[in-house]
Amino acid sequence: MRCELPNVEKSGLQASFLPILLLNISLSLAPLVWVLAVGTPAAEAQVSNVGQVEGMISGTVLSQLDNRPVEQAAVSVKSRNLGVFRSILTDYDGRFELHGLPPGTYEVVVEQPGYESLQTKAQFEGSPVKLVLHLMASKISQPFRGNYSVSVQELKIPDKARNEYGKGLECMGKNDDVGGLSHFAKATQAFPKYVEAYYHMGAVETRMGRLEEARQAFQTAIDLSGGKYAWAEFGFGYVLYLEGKAEEAEAVVRRGLEVDENSPDGYTILGLTLLRLNRLDEAEKNARQALLRRPGFAQAYLVLADVYGHRRDYRVQLKNLDAYLQLEPKGPASDRVHQAREVALKMLGESKPQE
Repeated sequence: MRCELPNVEKSGLQASFLPILLLNISLSLAPLVWVLAVGTPAAEAQVSNVGQVEGMISGTVLSQLDNRPVEQAAVSVKSRNLGVFRSILTDYDGRFELHGLPPGTYEVVVEQPGYESLQTKAQFEGSPVKLVLHLMASKISQPFRGNYSVSVQELKIPDKARNEYGKGLECMGKNDDVGGLSHFAKATQAFPKYVEAYYHMGAVETRMGRLEEARQAFQTAIDLSGGKYAWAEFGFGYVLYLEGKAEEAEAVVRRGLEVDENSPDGYTILGLTLLRLNRLDEAEKNARQALLRRPGFAQAYLVLADVYGHRRDYRVQLKNLDAYLQLEPKGPASDRVHQAREVALKMLGESKPQE
């Protein structure tokens, strides 16, 4: 299992991460057998509509009062016409980047505790769009309305904890699980309420196959956040899935989606879990919900491929495998998807012609 952090620089690492699912496939039958690794909330992965031009909206969020960067602000970009919804948190310098956007007009919303919500529009026609957004301090502090609200966002995280956390992410980018785990542990020692650090500890433990330790780390993140950090729920649910407890996993992942109903990754994990329960129609529905929220989300096509493989509809299975390969020609599952494609082609040739 792998976990990638794109564009990791030696000088530093951005901290506004959304999770990336990496799906590893074990191919013995045409219906694919799944092993999914919960990824690190890494820099937003590039995704796109099949055959469309990719674009980027980036920018910086600053305080209008003193022009200082606003970190961990929730930035949402959506277009009803295109069926696109994307969100990300700003890094320590107030910066954000959203890749893989099709051309069109987008509504941009920024939310952060202690500031008035900001709404604006951005028009992408081919060239990257860069924004500078200023937030006004609110007169009355209101509860954070974003999907990633956790208690630590309103607390001061010591520099030592932040530094250890950044080192842990950098280790994960280098596939150094032992080093990453050590730094995340030090981050939680310096700041015991560091929700994100506990989440990443769970992700690393999952990669290492230490499911009991992973479950404990995810549960700690859930408890510390008061159940407001969706990715801890997704991680906990995935561990239950790996342990063969699909019904329990379904309940936990759905709980995470109540916190973040716009997470394509959450719907993809739920689709995977429903596939294990042989509820194919529901699994397909959730994979399509993921694509509705992020068109071109490659991993959702793998869930669809498995759904149609189980239905022995190899023609449609091939279409979904090809969609993944077009979006992720060198993705983490590409080699195995090529193998799956060969198996599906063979099964299609041996089956009766489909109407």
